[in-house]
Amino acid sequence: MPPIMERPLEAEFKYYLANQSEFVKQFDGRFITLRGTEVFGPFGSEIEAISEAQKKWELGTFLVQKVEPGDSAYTQTYHSRVAF
Repeated sequence: MPPIMERPLEAEFKYYLANQSEFVKQFDGRFITLRGTEVFGPFGSEIEAISEAQKKWELGTFLVQKVEPGDSAYTQTYHSRVAF
């Protein structure tokens, strides 16, 4: 049986959630990048965050997160016309 694929950047996302209120105090409305517990930023846009972070780390090894209170910055809702 092949090994179970690990969940990339899960640790970074959990770190963001655990520290979200502190990040909001410092960076509300801005973007940060996380690699492990290292925070890099803030940035004014997602593109800027990616561009600057890739100078420091390889793409795919860091999380870009918009800092906002609540879950709106990391939750998406999809609507469907499918009836059950």
